[in-house]
Amino acid sequence: MAASIAEIPFVSEPAPTKKARSRRALKQKNLSSSSNAANILAGTAAIPQPSPVAPPSEKENPESLALSQKKSKRGASKKGAAAAANQQPDLSFEKELQEMQEKLQKLRIEKEQTEELLKVKEEALKQNEEEKEKLHLELKKLQKVKEFKPTMTFPVIASLKENKQEKKGKKKVDPAKKRPSPPYALWCKDQWNEVKKANPEAEFKEISNLLGAKWKTISPEEKKPYEEKYQAEKEAYLKIVGNEKREQEAMKLLEEEQKQKTAMELLEQYMQFKQDQEAEKENKKTNKKEKDPLKPKQPLTAFFLYSNERRATLLAENKNVLEVAKILGEEWKNMTEKQRAPYEKMANKNKEQYLQEMDVYKQKKEEEAANLKKEEEELMKLQKQEALQLLKKKEKTDNIIKKTKEKRQKKKKEEKDVDPNKPKKPASSFLLFSKEARKTLSEERPGINNSTLNALISVKWKEMSDEEKQIWNEKSAKAMLEYKKELEEYNKKLVAENQKN
Repeated sequence: MAASIAEIPFVSEPAPTKKARSRRALKQKNLSSSSNAANILAGTAAIPQPSPVAPPSEKENPESLALSQKKSKRGASKKGAAAAANQQPDLSFEKELQEMQEKLQKLRIEKEQTEELLKVKEEALKQNEEEKEKLHLELKKLQKVKEFKPTMTFPVIASLKENKQEKKGKKKVDPAKKRPSPPYALWCKDQWNEVKKANPEAEFKEISNLLGAKWKTISPEEKKPYEEKYQAEKEAYLKIVGNEKREQEAMKLLEEEQKQKTAMELLEQYMQFKQDQEAEKENKKTNKKEKDPLKPKQPLTAFFLYSNERRATLLAENKNVLEVAKILGEEWKNMTEKQRAPYEKMANKNKEQYLQEMDVYKQKKEEEAANLKKEEEELMKLQKQEALQLLKKKEKTDNIIKKTKEKRQKKKKEEKDVDPNKPKKPASSFLLFSKEARKTLSEERPGINNSTLNALISVKWKEMSDEEKQIWNEKSAKAMLEYKKELEEYNKKLVAENQKN
């Protein structure tokens, strides 16, 4: 027993080792709190491993061995409970990490949305800046352009505005412009006081009824002075009102005339302004004329023909354009007449060909100018004919109005029926020609105006010779002979019918 008791302190050595191991595990846990994986590793490291038990010596008793095994089991159970307690804070930390990650994701999404909004706003700002720049440039152009400032006055319009302002305010009626009261009202004014004295307690309605009944009993001779007074006042009132209406109508007509005049003056001023602007633009432009592509080009001289042959070889030697020009000039000066002869022959041939082409070109230009003149003359003829026709129409309108009025008056007086069997007068030579010419021209020029068509027919008739006109004159003469024969027969029939009746 003494030996076993002596050996007990040797077996109880693992107890201090427990505390040391648990402190190290806690230190590792505090250090590895940044990540979940590190915590798990710290937890595994905190689990104490079983301490190595010394092999039982031959001298030890079985009782001492049993005690040591029990103590080792107790230590292992205590270490397992400590590890479980350490795992609980690890789980709470994982939850916090997940929540933090979710918040980070939300913040990222919000950041992306804000960046997109910022991009849209930047694009809108850029567009606004571009529009501002465009407007600024347009303003500069407008500042350069001269403004149209007409020198006009509108006196009639100002007077109308004043009249409108007077109408808006209170009306002050002139006593001369008041409507005249009828004869019954004039009589009532005279008789009102008498009726009121006779019936002092009577009201307005009763007095008016009494006056109405009395007016019916009055004779026309008593009413006559009131009626005469009313007619005289009415005539004076109608004169004043009629004069006012006439003045208003005259002012309106004057307004319209002045408006037309001012409009025409404004148009003339604006047209002059535009012409001045176009003249300034033409002066600013260069005086270079546009070249005609059909015009033949001038031929090259002998020196240029030689330089075209020689230039390629000199440029192949990697020389500048200036150097090539200097070399070509020196070589041409040093050349003899025999060396220059072939180039001069070529130049002379090209010149002769150019002169021939120029003659043909000039002839074409002269023909085109002549055709243009003819077209312009024909257009002028047509325009003159149309203008004359318009003048004739304007002159005829007044006469037609007068004649129509006279005809209506004559028809009312006479009221004679026209005989349908009476032969009609034949058409003249010009009308016969115009019927055929109208058909041909309408087929050649579809959609032509009636006025232009008439003008063309009249121009053609004037340009026709006497021999061509004679054909139509003969046709009209034949028609006239037939008409005369029919007239004679018609007159004979009328005489016979009258004799029978």
